Amino acid sequence: MNLLSLADWSPPEIEEVLGLSREMKEFPDRFARGLEGRSLLMIFQKPSLRTRVSFEAAMLQQGGHAIHYDLTASPWGAGRETPADTARTVSRYVDAVLARLFRHEDLTELALHASVPVINGLTDFEHPCQALADLFTLREKRGTLRGLKLAYVGDGLNNVTHSLLDGCSKLGVHLSIACPEGRGYVPSPRVLDRAAAFARESGSRIEVSPDARRAVAGADAVYTDTWMSYHIPADLAPERTRVFGPYRVTRELMNLARPGALFMHCLPARRGSEVESEVIDGPSSAVFDQAENRLHTEKALLLKLLG
Repeated sequence: MNLLSLADWSPPEIEEVLGLSREMKEFPDRFARGLEGRSLLMIFQKPSLRTRVSFEAAMLQQGGHAIHYDLTASPWGAGRETPADTARTVSRYVDAVLARLFRHEDLTELALHASVPVINGLTDFEHPCQALADLFTLREKRGTLRGLKLAYVGDGLNNVTHSLLDGCSKLGVHLSIACPEGRGYVPSPRVLDRAAAFARESGSRIEVSPDARRAVAGADAVYTDTWMSYHIPADLAPERTRVFGPYRVTRELMNLARPGALFMHCLPARRGSEVESEVIDGPSSAVFDQAENRLHTEKALLLKLLG
């Protein structure tokens, strides 16, 4: 079993990880030897703080071991080996592979040829580990998921947005996305179509609008992400700042949400860009709880795949 996309997982499978995450967070000592003797290879093509440290800690705290491998210094990175051959080789060495890559297609090729579980640590298309932590954080803070409204404001054509579409639509969370109009800013039609199908089963509502105020109105939580994801060329920053300016999360925008609404961000954040400092550093901010919960959901994910 792999985790390439939450679209591939059933609602009970996602719920199993969320439930186990809660138990592991509350009673970590019970799982201190759950992955004893197990090894995880972590392949990094993109830089990372939270993904690398949380997965290393998740393995260590369960008695396992994680191996960090910088793809830029590898035969694959130098163009001398295919992802398929890398997968066939490392499957002989380790119990699972985490990959944080630029191209989602490379991840799917890796998984196709690996004989051990493969985990998506982020690609240009999806970020399922982050969405698991986000869903866990929402449930932890609000006691439930079904019927909550999550407003996502900013870049709709984003890996986090895509994974939230999958996860929310499967678990009955209403997701309202506010983003600029245009092909380069709205979520992938393929992801929207499948999320709509999942939503019909769960009873959730999926909305996409250019109106940030409409999206945030009555929301239980407001989420944003950087306007300059890893795959965005740096020279586009001035144009994207202009386009996304109306989607900055301010105190005024937060006031349209429900009283006590959470502010969420997957980090790293640029204060004064996609969010005001007063919001991300304010009492409604859950961003560091989200960051911590990466550890607990990843521990549960690893135990599910390897335990």
